[in-house]
Amino acid sequence: MNWPNRVVVTGCGTISPVGNDTATYWSALTEGRSGIAQPTLVSPELLFREVVAEVKDYNPTDYFEERQLSPLDRVTQFAVIAAREALNASGLTIDDALSERTAAIVGTGIGGASTMDESYKRLYADKATRVYPLTVPKLMPNAPASQVSMHLGLRGPSFGVVSACASATHAIGLAYQMVRAGMVDAAITGGTEACITLGTLKGWEALRVMATDTCRPFSKDRKGLVIGEGAAMVVLETLESAKARGAEIIAEVVGFGMSADAKDLTNPDVGGMARAMKACLADAGANPGDVAYINAHGTGTMANDSAETEALKATFGELAPKIPVSSTKSMVGHALGAAGALEFVALVNAVRDGIAPPTMNYAGLDPACDLDYVPNEARRMPIELGLSNSFAFGGLNAVLAARRFA
Repeated sequence: MNWPNRVVVTGCGTISPVGNDTATYWSALTEGRSGIAQPTLVSPELLFREVVAEVKDYNPTDYFEERQLSPLDRVTQFAVIAAREALNASGLTIDDALSERTAAIVGTGIGGASTMDESYKRLYADKATRVYPLTVPKLMPNAPASQVSMHLGLRGPSFGVVSACASATHAIGLAYQMVRAGMVDAAITGGTEACITLGTLKGWEALRVMATDTCRPFSKDRKGLVIGEGAAMVVLETLESAKARGAEIIAEVVGFGMSADAKDLTNPDVGGMARAMKACLADAGANPGDVAYINAHGTGTMANDSAETEALKATFGELAPKIPVSSTKSMVGHALGAAGALEFVALVNAVRDGIAPPTMNYAGLDPACDLDYVPNEARRMPIELGLSNSFAFGGLNAVLAARRFA
């Protein structure tokens, strides 16, 4: 189909366990720096798995006035911070006309986890009879999208996307489709998560998929995932608009694919993963041989990593061993609803700069994972076209494709 618009990325914003802006985040990824450590937001003594990936050196009053903070859960603060950076980096001016033609679409897996945890503690532990009056607006999963629209003055479509670990990729993909189809002229989109709370971590511990030491995707001796947090946002606009105002173009978004496993709530399905990648390639008008790099979902669990490896083989066939594949979760953990956005920012920077970030903590070959995972050191290489994979609980799969813009 011939769509009205080509869509480009003109701004990125990031707050992450390895850097509180995009430049620092991307530099840390290429240098292999890890944000995984013992928690400070939750007492380690209360946990069986004592590693997480927290946003470091974060003080809300560095970003917001005191009066602004009362309706903002940590998850929403992160979204607004990343959105501000993305918009400033893009150089886009939101006037009255553009305000009505700009979307705010933000994914999150959980929403206001801190507010929920604090409210339950107040009711059940402290025996209070009331909670904070703005509890509901703070914990709603749509709060990040709503607050981004309000803080940036965006009056176009605004909504949240909630699809577990695929939330951000779904959000960016929907925004891409809307700009491409001419429904809006621009979109500020991505994902956010702030789920390092006692209740949430205990829930993840119960699933028995958490690592005891660190995250080592695709590696032998991998022990599971590490929960992370943060946010990443991108500005999408039409190529025509970006060229007209002389904007710096980071990369072009060229494809989006989705699928559902319709099988198991937690066990990944090779067929569902492969269908999403193939749908993305078809949407991009690309062949398997065109793909130069893949930012994998790569959680570090036994089941996910082996299934994703098989799905890559099912999609790319004999080409699969020749395509560099890396998981940046090895450095920033698994930020659930924000993961796809953090990884999409990594992808578009990889495409622009010609650098495949590494899979850190790689300790050697697992026979079930036998592809090129860019182990422990970034790789300089031309990347004309790359993919970003997100495969979520519930069997929800989403894949984005980005092309180098020259």
